[in-house]
Amino acid sequence: MGGAVAGVVLAAGAGTRYGAPKILAEQGRWLIAAVRALADGGCDSVWVTTGAARPRLPEPAREIYVPHWKRGMSESVRTVIEVVSALPSECGVLVLHTVDTPDVTAAVTARVLGQHSSAPGLTRAAYHGAPGHPVVIGRSHWPGLLKTLAGDSGARAFLARHDTRMVECGDLASGADIDVRT
Repeated sequence: MGGAVAGVVLAAGAGTRYGAPKILAEQGRWLIAAVRALADGGCDSVWVTTGAARPRLPEPAREIYVPHWKRGMSESVRTVIEVVSALPSECGVLVLHTVDTPDVTAAVTARVLGQHSSAPGLTRAAYHGAPGHPVVIGRSHWPGLLKTLAGDSGARAFLARHDTRMVECGDLASGADIDVRT
């Protein structure tokens, strides 16, 4: 894969539709699940973006504070790339995951990472054919991704325009993105 693998839980938002920051959902259980999915799924380091809320993070996660989190997920992805690019050890792969997909496990992350290669350098989980998280982005794609980031869409538009390998994981999880409380 070339270089270390940094896993990032995107969790800086206010969770407006949910009614609270999702980083705090279920007394922090969603956050713990997302961190475990990355840490146990093959990431060398795990980071969590914070913004609307800044709770104590579960081990081994470290914080990436997103000062302009109100601008949307694109600002989180931008901040993540800036921070990870500046690390003293060479990071070659970024694994982006979301805090609001709590049934995604380490098995999903491991499968997606296992299918990732430097060419095309973009790999993502799919659930019954629908794209989901985690998303694996090779370092060579970071500059191009940075140029496309806007609003609350994160890497979605960039991934749609590039050759992204889809890895079916519907047998491991639903990958459901929880936007509202039930």
